[in-house]
Amino acid sequence: MSRVGKRNRERRQQKQASQRAKARAREQRRAASPLAAIQQLILEGVDARLDGNLEEYGRAVKVLAELGGAVGTVLFDLLQMAAGGAWERGWQPADLVRHTGREFDARRVRMLVDAMAAAMRPFAAATVDERWTAQLVAAGAKVWWERDDAYLDGWREREGVDEQTAVGCALDVLSVLDVLPVLPELCPPPGQARGGSLGVTSNRLVDARKLDRVRALLAKAESTSFPEEAEAFTAKAQELMARHSIDYALLSESRRDEPLGRRLGVDNPYEAPKALLLDAVASANRCRSVWTQMYGFATVLGFPPDLDAVELLYTSLLVQATAAMTYQGSRTDAAGRSRTRSFRQAFLTAYAHRIRQRLADATGAAVAEASSGPGRGELVPLLTAREDAVDKATKSMFPQVVGKSMPVSNREGWIAGVAAADAASLGIRGELS
Repeated sequence: MSRVGKRNRERRQQKQASQRAKARAREQRRAASPLAAIQQLILEGVDARLDGNLEEYGRAVKVLAELGGAVGTVLFDLLQMAAGGAWERGWQPADLVRHTGREFDARRVRMLVDAMAAAMRPFAAATVDERWTAQLVAAGAKVWWERDDAYLDGWREREGVDEQTAVGCALDVLSVLDVLPVLPELCPPPGQARGGSLGVTSNRLVDARKLDRVRALLAKAESTSFPEEAEAFTAKAQELMARHSIDYALLSESRRDEPLGRRLGVDNPYEAPKALLLDAVASANRCRSVWTQMYGFATVLGFPPDLDAVELLYTSLLVQATAAMTYQGSRTDAAGRSRTRSFRQAFLTAYAHRIRQRLADATGAAVAEASSGPGRGELVPLLTAREDAVDKATKSMFPQVVGKSMPVSNREGWIAGVAAADAASLGIRGELS
């Protein structure tokens, strides 16, 4: 036998011996403690999922589904613990829903939401920040099952799937939660809310009905095909939000308010120019935006009414930009090769740059008009101080953040993007006249 053949045979023998040793170890653990064996098999399945070893992952799913019994209880206990562990690492409910939805389908997201609902049960309402509660309500988190040991069977019946699918979904959710990094804490997790952090919504003087009016106006502006009508709707929205932000700044001057943070999704396709657009909107509203590309979100720091303005205006402008970009259709070069992606990348980048200019002008006009009224001479220094506080908070939370430029290779897309930005309705900050 040749040396190569001998080495190959030795490798096969070593691999077979290793597989037999692992199988014996699993059997020994199973015999020593059934629950420990189940937990070990679950962890092996999660590790295989993360390593991309679908054969080992499938084996773990199959064995767990066949075992039944306590498997459902152990899986659900681990899901609750994993959700709580993610919260301790700075992830909020909305973050987990968004991230899991990027990795998997809506079925896995629903299981995650159930795990979060279960993980909330030990906490008294008085120890939970209102922002946290609002995110759970938006996700539809509620305990609909009677007993935890019957959860997986109930979930399987509700989803109309078999045992292996249910177990696989649980392992998938655990694999997402297992490798989450630590994020900056934007609000206290359950059980850690202090008296001063309670009632955030009411303390920040937000009028929910006013925000609902703004949303309704923007929805009408986005849906109408008549530019004059859209401008009328958005002008009213601009007036409401600008007035609200200025009133908040004046009324809260005597309090020691601090900037807050909010994470907004920035997803593909064309995520880089979308992040530029969000940064433009944030800057115009005295906020700062830091994009975390790997996880598809940006952290926006600012005072509460300005954060509301950023979220509403960014969403509206993104809808308008997408509609205008789609209307432009596809593009090809002289050789018939597709240039659609570079065109749209340039389009959205130019759109973001031009919107930055328009918003800066509109915000300056709004502040100038508001500060010219009687008794408003202190408004500009006050707004400047608040913007400085946001800068300080951003540097403290993200000390190593760096800016990046984005090259543009499609001149036609850039010109079209500027034109679309000039035609866009500015939904929050704008002329008050």
